[in-house]
Amino acid sequence: MNIVDARGLSCPQPVILAQKAIVKGEFPIEVYVDTVTSRENVRRMAEKQGCKVEIVQQDDEFKLVLTR
Repeated sequence: MNIVDARGLSCPQPVILAQKAIVKGEFPIEVYVDTVTSRENVRRMAEKQGCKVEIVQQDDEFKLVLTR
């Protein structure tokens, strides 16, 4: 499993890190973010790349699981 910890980072960094992980192609990818804006930006980018996105809220953070 590939893990991208983008908590504490402001956009566009979470999107860039998640996109690099998608390019590597090691699925599933777990992306951790701590803002709604980052969650939505990563979700949109991943879906445009053809990924399925599952979002799990953990307290005030989000885990996005990206699969092909």
